[in-house]
Amino acid sequence: MDSARQSHPCFNPDAAGSCARVHLPVAPKCNVLCNYCNRKYDCQNESRPGVTSAILSPAQAIAYLDEVMGKMPEISVVGIAGPGDPMANPAETLGTIRRIRERHPRLLVCLSSNGLGLPAHLDEIAELGITHTTVTMNAVDLAVGQQFYRWVRDGKVLYRGIGAAELMLERQMQSIRGLKERGITVKVNTIVTPGVNDSHVEDIARVAAGLGVDLLNLIPLYPTGDTPFGHLPEPSPKTMEELRARAQQYLPQMRHCRRCRADAVGLLACDRSREMAPRLIAHAQSRPELSAGRPHVAVATREGLLVNHHLGEASSFQVWGRSPEGYVLIGSRPAPPPGGGGKRWFALAEVLKDCRAVLVSGIGETPRIILEEAGVSPVVMDGLIQQGLAAAYEGINPSIFGKRQAKSCIRGCSGNSGIGCG
Repeated sequence: MDSARQSHPCFNPDAAGSCARVHLPVAPKCNVLCNYCNRKYDCQNESRPGVTSAILSPAQAIAYLDEVMGKMPEISVVGIAGPGDPMANPAETLGTIRRIRERHPRLLVCLSSNGLGLPAHLDEIAELGITHTTVTMNAVDLAVGQQFYRWVRDGKVLYRGIGAAELMLERQMQSIRGLKERGITVKVNTIVTPGVNDSHVEDIARVAAGLGVDLLNLIPLYPTGDTPFGHLPEPSPKTMEELRARAQQYLPQMRHCRRCRADAVGLLACDRSREMAPRLIAHAQSRPELSAGRPHVAVATREGLLVNHHLGEASSFQVWGRSPEGYVLIGSRPAPPPGGGGKRWFALAEVLKDCRAVLVSGIGETPRIILEEAGVSPVVMDGLIQQGLAAAYEGINPSIFGKRQAKSCIRGCSGNSGIGCG
């Protein structure tokens, strides 16, 4: 085993008790909507991918990393694993890694991706000295793969069904080949989903081995509410070990995965993300000028007093600004006409391109993701427009005004799901 792998706690179980990692949540956008994923949830007691207490800019991430390094000198690895997909956020991801290389050159750097956007950045990934990567690959058969995706977005084109599965598999295989050609260590993550791909694991292992993958991580499905796979059971430890035993004839197995959050920090067996959450949030709030290029806030309202219109039902949006005297109504803008699927929401993002947020009483998953990716943050609430504007401009939690954004913990808040140090 090379020296880099020896000090990476995910790739070497012997290092897990002494070498720590920190994940920097700088990648909120995602280009795939998987049937097991619900990124609306954020509970400090819930440990699973896609969850974080805050989003950082590259500059904020480095300041946070400096603080973490001061508190935890055992940190050997810094990774970017979301909460979206790092390569759906290439500027933020690669910009952060470039800063890490300049400030902390001794650290190992890794990233985790679904593979869709990786091929376009393979040379830069190698140039930046990223030593470890993870590609999530849940199927190597299109009939199985299509069951995992609600949609896949490449540029502004949405794919569904077999087309989505075909594109994903093609890019994942291209990513793995390209990474291995550049001498980069590759782990494949597979979400074991009962009745979907649990009988397909050996095929995935065989294909991954043929691509030169170094390690296979079979992860049991974490049933998440409000998703198509939310009703499926989590595979038992016995089932997982049986599957790993079968897959091991093709590839070494990772057996110590903790299903880390996008803001995980500390040793694998003693995660300190709850402890560090206040500091993460403080760093995320440290640069209010980051929104200076988006001075306005859009509002979905029926009568001009309350936030009481669902995004999809609004025919127009009020646009507000802020002056030294208070909040000022700038005017009104028409919404794109109904229909057209995702194109309607891309068009709305263009209409609201100078708005940092849109206040609504409700919003669907697809428009929420598209608007967030375009830099327009949906604030879901019921209440006075003035209160919503305070939430958008001052960072006040909109939940105190009525309807709160869905952030409840799926499994209750009695701990971190048995993961970490309790």
